[in-house]
Amino acid sequence: MEIKILQAPDITARLQEQLTPLYHQLNDQLRQLSLSEIMEKAPQTDIVVAIENEELVGIAMMAKYKVISGHKGMIEDVVVSKDHRGKGIGRKLMEKLLEKAETENLDDVLLFSGHHRTAAITLYKSLGFQLKESGLYIKKYS
Repeated sequence: MEIKILQAPDITARLQEQLTPLYHQLNDQLRQLSLSEIMEKAPQTDIVVAIENEELVGIAMMAKYKVISGHKGMIEDVVVSKDHRGKGIGRKLMEKLLEKAETENLDDVLLFSGHHRTAAITLYKSLGFQLKESGLYIKKYS
């Protein structure tokens, strides 16, 4: 198993094809951008992938931004293939993103998770994340 931060030359048509069914396991209602589009239009986003036998089995992303309160990372779209869950892949993906956050001296790393995702929440807590007392609001444009 290889866990790595994706670079533009790593993006192939095969990898992109494997992304769609993987993301449908997270939420089949999600609108997906292509990996190339993310790399091109959001170079401040780190994409970590788990590849086993040339198959995409997991992915996680961290968008980085700076605001008055500091340099922050927002972890998004963490998903491991249902056929590969329970093997520690989600932990490895998260650890790779957190290593990157530490290397870049981020002040905070944030993430949101549905209350029903108990396994994910257990993982996040074991990595040191704490529930923040705040409300999440959203306004959709598409």
